[in-house]
Amino acid sequence: MAEKIVLAFSGGLDTTVAVKWLTETRGFDVVALTVDLGSQPNLKAIRERALAAGAVQSYVLDARQPFIERFCWPALKAGALYQGQYPLATALGRPLIAQLLVEVAAREGATWVGHGSTGKGNDQVRFDVAVGALNPQLKVLAPLRDGMAMTREQEIVYAQVHDLPIEVKAESPYSVDENLWGRSIEAGVLEDALLKPPEDAFRWTSSVDTAPAGSAVIELTFEQGIPTSLRRSASPSGGGQGGALALVEELNLLGGLHGVGRIDMIEDRFVGIKSREIYEAPAAVILHTAHRALEDLVLDAEVGRFKSSVAAEYARLVYQGKWFTGHRRDLGAYVQSTQSAVSGTVRIKLHKGSAQVIGRSSPYSLYRPQLATYSAGDQFDHQAAVGFIKLVGLPVRTQAAVQGSAVTEPLLEDDRHVVEVGPGALEVRLAEPVLRAAVPGVVDPNLRG
Repeated sequence: MAEKIVLAFSGGLDTTVAVKWLTETRGFDVVALTVDLGSQPNLKAIRERALAAGAVQSYVLDARQPFIERFCWPALKAGALYQGQYPLATALGRPLIAQLLVEVAAREGATWVGHGSTGKGNDQVRFDVAVGALNPQLKVLAPLRDGMAMTREQEIVYAQVHDLPIEVKAESPYSVDENLWGRSIEAGVLEDALLKPPEDAFRWTSSVDTAPAGSAVIELTFEQGIPTSLRRSASPSGGGQGGALALVEELNLLGGLHGVGRIDMIEDRFVGIKSREIYEAPAAVILHTAHRALEDLVLDAEVGRFKSSVAAEYARLVYQGKWFTGHRRDLGAYVQSTQSAVSGTVRIKLHKGSAQVIGRSSPYSLYRPQLATYSAGDQFDHQAAVGFIKLVGLPVRTQAAVQGSAVTEPLLEDDRHVVEVGPGALEVRLAEPVLRAAVPGVVDPNLRG
């Protein structure tokens, strides 16, 4: 009896050929699994293609809602942006697909799972590590990496010889992956890091030149770190209907219209190379901007400082395929505890590629106008600042008196620094002993306390 393998099936040339290759060359019964994260236009056709290519069963699953709620929202609450820029769209989708591969394998009694990653990118790591974390007994096979060594031209010939139901389109000059949280574009002319990305690389976002001249103002409401509604100022009753999925879709459309969400970065891949990556992520960029603005309002300074380091670590783990680890789970528990007061509204202006915070409010705001104001009603104790400054400066003054100033080079060494303000101006020279006292290790006894 043939072994079963559950193959992550996109319906493209690579995975369609892989179904036949795994059946014919490796002797597997192939179960195809197609997961819709917001990028599959015709799921019925994809299912029929998998079966026509030789799959014994084909699963087509709409996972858009759990993708947003179980993967994107936790990353948003964490503030997870890889290298401070990339909102991890592809990286967040891979553990979800891996989990479904494992669950379908258990249902089908499969001993293998497969995916379409090559041997050079990050995705092979994400799939393999996630599957191993969820079911160490399952074996993982990536045909493009593990034996199905065909060029695109050879795959086309293979598909024609085996009468595979695949329409071969003109090859895109780019390698593209997309889901609701973002679209990644790489390869082709983009590999020249000096070259401005051509406009044909973008699909979701307008250029700054073609974006509307007028701006759009939106209000996003959060409850414990999760965005719950979207309101456009131009249509007070609009937005916020349909839950998380509708909110992200609307932000992608609106943000993309105004050119928001383009990212061009040199990325440190987990496999050890740098790559030039282009992203479009309007909703993710807007939501991260709004969420951070609300956190600035409600988190105390100590939490804000520490959480920034947690965000970087969280992003690193997701990027490296370590979603299903105790470390990521424990960081998530800390993040969740920080979000209890992250509720309120953020107002953002979208204009010509920018998402600018122009207002924020929260019932848990730590910003108190009566403490911050310089006008009437100021409740800040100005005299308390005198003692505060004295204590803060105590170690600095002590070190200067005992070890000398930290200044390494005087600024006013000679007359070049004397400014004449008019005829008969008094010439001012800096006293020599003070200059020497400014040099570490040379302490004027008169300066000791």
